[in-house]
Amino acid sequence: MNTCSNAWQVSYNPDVPRGVAIPELRQQLFSAVERVITRDGPGRLSGRAVTAEAGVATGLLHAHFADLDDFLTAYAVDRSFLVSAEAANLPERAGTGSVAENLCDAVLATPPQTLLTLARLLVSRPELTGRVQAVLGDRTAGLGAIETAAARYLADEQRLGRVASTAQPAVLALALVGVLHHLVLTATPEAELHARIRHTVTTLVEEVTAAPTRHGAPASRAATKGHDPK
Repeated sequence: MNTCSNAWQVSYNPDVPRGVAIPELRQQLFSAVERVITRDGPGRLSGRAVTAEAGVATGLLHAHFADLDDFLTAYAVDRSFLVSAEAANLPERAGTGSVAENLCDAVLATPPQTLLTLARLLVSRPELTGRVQAVLGDRTAGLGAIETAAARYLADEQRLGRVASTAQPAVLALALVGVLHHLVLTATPEAELHARIRHTVTTLVEEVTAAPTRHGAPASRAATKGHDPK
């Protein structure tokens, strides 16, 4: 596959001469597919729609990808890697800061439009999930990476006594991702999405940090506020 630096376009802009190299072509096309899916839905997706949205020649996509499926696989892998990279740092934050804020930061680190596009795309083309996992590993496609990281993080906080021993980290992580999935698929406005995610996460975490710990004593209020338990 040719690299981005070797890609050339016939520009739709008459002020740009023919044969001008397109910087960061892949990301330009990836951003275009996000706008198409956000605006028109995955059912209206085509190579022509993507190149028109990107403002590049119609044949450019097929000059650098085998077909539309190859392009969408590359997009899904790229964005899934982004989600995974953002979520991967979450377990390292165990024992520091606020449990709720740490989870919110991880969930909201990826732009909502990216989460929306990726979720809609994987629902409409489920075969892409297997292709992403073949490249990045299991549970890396879509929101699976966030669920995995959140479950591991909550289990680590549980071992530190900042989450109740009666809590179920995997169930909490699934509930968290389920809320996120619902909000992005219903195209909730970004400001409202952030507010609802923070409210939901805070409510869930308050429930499990207020419950008795494994030693039978109430969980420290300081832990809820982001201080390490003494």
